[in-house]
Amino acid sequence: MNPLEEITKIAHLLPLKVLQDINTRIGDWLASGGNETDLYIHQQLRFAKRFIEGEA
Repeated sequence: MNPLEEITKIAHLLPLKVLQDINTRIGDWLASGGNETDLYIHQQLRFAKRFIEGEA
């Protein structure tokens, strides 16, 4: 599963404000020519997971 799909899978566990921030960052990344499997997207997934675990 690619990181974008994983974020989508756990999105319901994130507060709306956090999800909107991640969405904006990923949208900007993709709009600038990035790929949905780039390390930056993996970084956003790690952030989301850490937030859910209470570490962010």
